[in-house]
Amino acid sequence: MDFSLTEEQTMLADSVARFIENDYGFETRMKTAESDEPFNAELWQTFAEMGWTAMLFDEADGGFDGGPVELMILMEQFGRGLVVEPFLANVVLAGGVIKRASQGEQREALLSGIIDGSHQAALAFAEPHARFDISDIQSTAEKTDDGFRISGKKTMVLNAGSADTIIIPARTSGEGGAGITLFAVPSGSDGLRVQAYKTVDAQGAAELELDGVLVPASAVIGSVDDGFAALKAAVDDATLAVCAEAVGVMRTMHDKTVEYSKNRVQFGVPIGTFQALQHRMVETLMHCEESLSLLYWAVMMVADDKPEAVRAISSLKYQVGTAGRKVAQEAVQLHGGMGVTWELDVAHYFKRHTAIETLFGNADHHLDAVAAEGARAD
Repeated sequence: MDFSLTEEQTMLADSVARFIENDYGFETRMKTAESDEPFNAELWQTFAEMGWTAMLFDEADGGFDGGPVELMILMEQFGRGLVVEPFLANVVLAGGVIKRASQGEQREALLSGIIDGSHQAALAFAEPHARFDISDIQSTAEKTDDGFRISGKKTMVLNAGSADTIIIPARTSGEGGAGITLFAVPSGSDGLRVQAYKTVDAQGAAELELDGVLVPASAVIGSVDDGFAALKAAVDDATLAVCAEAVGVMRTMHDKTVEYSKNRVQFGVPIGTFQALQHRMVETLMHCEESLSLLYWAVMMVADDKPEAVRAISSLKYQVGTAGRKVAQEAVQLHGGMGVTWELDVAHYFKRHTAIETLFGNADHHLDAVAAEGARAD
């Protein structure tokens, strides 16, 4: 396989890396994390001006025709910078559903706002009872004379507190993945209650309760009863995205730990000279490199639309969940007690990786998915 980047992809990687290095330092990030705002609106507009919010959309929609490689480039660097702006929620999740299922004026209105940074959207893919099964949807949408009446609960909806539009998957018939319809619900709709909060890793999220929310038929994204494929594809993309972010988080924790070991003096010498600690840091480097290699493989499988793509994503999620935990724990332990303090950046990388571990399914869930895919292949 050819893992080399094109000239355009290299330019993208360089531009994001420079932004993280020069304009998105830890202090800048922490100002947002410590504030009541879920993200920095000015920085989000910078994302739009740089073209990052348009990167994953078709040229016909005003985008740049980017794919999984561009997604990997962006998210790995966002992981290095601990970015809290809602690229994952707004562009990958909500935008991913819209670009796959919407049409006409609805598509133009929603995508144009996401691309230019003026419109915030969220995808309510999880329900309190369902754990990691996104097809286990109990929220219902009943047909009315003028449209639909939606009732149900959604949990851990990323960016919902800031969203202008919340995409609600609801059951209109059937069971499992069959009979799921996607609705674009305005955030101020009657009967929609949004309880916003910040997560442990400073991301914006919310719990939703829909009590007979009335929407017109024009709120349907795509076709009635036929929304699960778009929902599943968007969540798969998002899973790949957070894995790329996790690789960036892991490598940064490793690099910061190595640098700390060169400067922390004990018994008159830097602790990095202790062979036992050197072995531990070599092991975390191996975890980082293995995860990066598996990320490349998964991205290539998705880019080439291979049948193994879903299995590759689950394998990658298992890898970053298990190996990443080891890297994170070693980073905290080798920094000592200060490794869990609010003031030290390593503690916040640890928190973000801990959140990524369970987002879109933990390691055990994806190990079971790999086994199930293997059984079907046999």
